[in-house]
Amino acid sequence: MIKNQKFWKNKKVFITGHTGFKGSWLSLILYFFGAKLYGYSLKPKKNFLFEKANLKKIFKNTIHGDILDLNKLNKKLKKIKPSIIFHLAAQPLVVESYKNPKKTFDTNIFGTINLMEAIRKVPSVRTVIIITTDKVYKINKNNPFYSEKHPLGATDPYGTSKSCTELIAECYKYSFFKNRGISISTARAGNVIGGGDYSKNRIIPDYLRAINNKKKIVLRNPKHIRPWQYVLEPLYGYTLLAKKKYLEKKISIFDSWNFAPNARDTVSVKELVTCLQESKLNKNKTQLIIKKNKLAEKETSTLKLNAIKSKKKLGWKNRYNLKKTVDIILNWNELIKKSSQFSVCIKFVKDYLKSK
Repeated sequence: MIKNQKFWKNKKVFITGHTGFKGSWLSLILYFFGAKLYGYSLKPKKNFLFEKANLKKIFKNTIHGDILDLNKLNKKLKKIKPSIIFHLAAQPLVVESYKNPKKTFDTNIFGTINLMEAIRKVPSVRTVIIITTDKVYKINKNNPFYSEKHPLGATDPYGTSKSCTELIAECYKYSFFKNRGISISTARAGNVIGGGDYSKNRIIPDYLRAINNKKKIVLRNPKHIRPWQYVLEPLYGYTLLAKKKYLEKKISIFDSWNFAPNARDTVSVKELVTCLQESKLNKNKTQLIIKKNKLAEKETSTLKLNAIKSKKKLGWKNRYNLKKTVDIILNWNELIKKSSQFSVCIKFVKDYLKSK
């Protein structure tokens, strides 16, 4: 039996945003572990992973609802009575947050408030993991590897909304759940990449579309440095965190956790694309075009993350380096042309969990 599989067997797990890229892969891990899955999300897009891989079948119940609909969220949580909640429902794109700041603030801030309010009326809940981002940190000109001890203080709408999410979660923990025996933690990951991401204005899906359609790819910020990591890396970390918090005997404090790649895999957009271009598994190279984007230029140029806490206290580690991650993504791109996306997903989850 794979490590942690026994703990998750038959646990009732409620996931908001389960139809998104990360939500879909997290659901697959928990399904493989044997958890009873319940999802709450907007109706999935037909051309996204959740629909392409028919992931509805792995859920006991998948609910189409807006995280801003408190009444519906209340009713569903009361009926399901989960013990563990992963909150991923969000507007997740920095560029989109500049185009629609109000929508970003509404979804990310008031969506979290609604979840906290709903949890107040569901005594079965013991552990809540709220997924935020590495973009919550106040930018330091020295470009350090940000740890959980660094102050929050984003300047873009997306990062600011997620910083507020962190503060709201902490507020509810100590204002309403201090003596209830419920743990609330936030998890901050780097830039996750992997097969099954069909979003716009993200480097990996943009690159795969370019090589599949034999077109050029536009790099908006080639010099921007990010902590790139394979999508299953932080998601597996979230399951370790939830398990730790669930099993704690003392009333848990509110805390935050970083999940990040090793330092050498924190590279520029251009270096990531070069790695893709030079992979032996890449049979279709593409031409790169550098094109400035005014909205993209507002993004932080350098962002690095420190995950020492998760490694020491959770026993979490990076299993794939950047080269391995790139090869897996390119392999995914070929396999889904021959097999169902669901079978490919399960294969990749198994391979990851069995890796050392």
